Amino acid sequence: MGAPPILELCQLDKAFGKIVIAEGIDLSVSQGEGLGIIGPNGAGKSTLFNLIAGDDRPNSGDILFDGRSINDMKPYQRSRLGIGRSYQIPQPFGKMTVFENVLTAAVFGSGTTVAEAEDRCIEILHRTGLMGEVNKPAGRLTLLQRKRLELARSLATRPRLLLLDEIAGGLTEVETQALINTIRDLRETGVTLIWIEHIVHALIATVDRLIVLNGGRIICDGKPREVIQSPEVRRIYLGVEPE
Repeated sequence: MGAPPILELCQLDKAFGKIVIAEGIDLSVSQGEGLGIIGPNGAGKSTLFNLIAGDDRPNSGDILFDGRSINDMKPYQRSRLGIGRSYQIPQPFGKMTVFENVLTAAVFGSGTTVAEAEDRCIEILHRTGLMGEVNKPAGRLTLLQRKRLELARSLATRPRLLLLDEIAGGLTEVETQALINTIRDLRETGVTLIWIEHIVHALIATVDRLIVLNGGRIICDGKPREVIQSPEVRRIYLGVEPE
């Protein structure tokens, strides 16, 4: 028997006016699973994260976390329930130090006190390679460091389900590999991961399963290397016509 689902999306629909972003999406993610999401720009990937995290509400359908509907929960309630996320464009508090940024996420994202959160923040900064920058204002970080800080802030909320949105975008190959190693280490802690990413080899190196979104629908779902070789995926996502 496999692990029980931590997240279930049931016939999820979302549209902005006549623009359909999600249409009848059914998805189940098991506890401890690593799921990757790819798709062309405008496929609805980030909106899907917004629906899960509570930044947007679906027009219809249900979102279950641990078997419980969270449709009516606000983002901070979902965070404290155990859903953490990063954003595609890091937006740290630029004048606050790296440590203050992570501590703020810990206190307000998980509802703990400063005293309870401090040791955990130090551990997270070690894990994400930011201990050498703890007293630096976040606005002075490099792109890689800002990406790491985005990851650290999401981890500080004590997520059981972590949503990563293109956290490798803009990094060099060496920086991407360093990030892959960090995420591999993170997965060993048992956290469930859903990762949206255009850098496909990063997903292949870290996730168990890959889905492809296109036009608000899941068009392919399976093992990463098999999904990438699918003729439909190669045509839609990679622009390669089947022979």
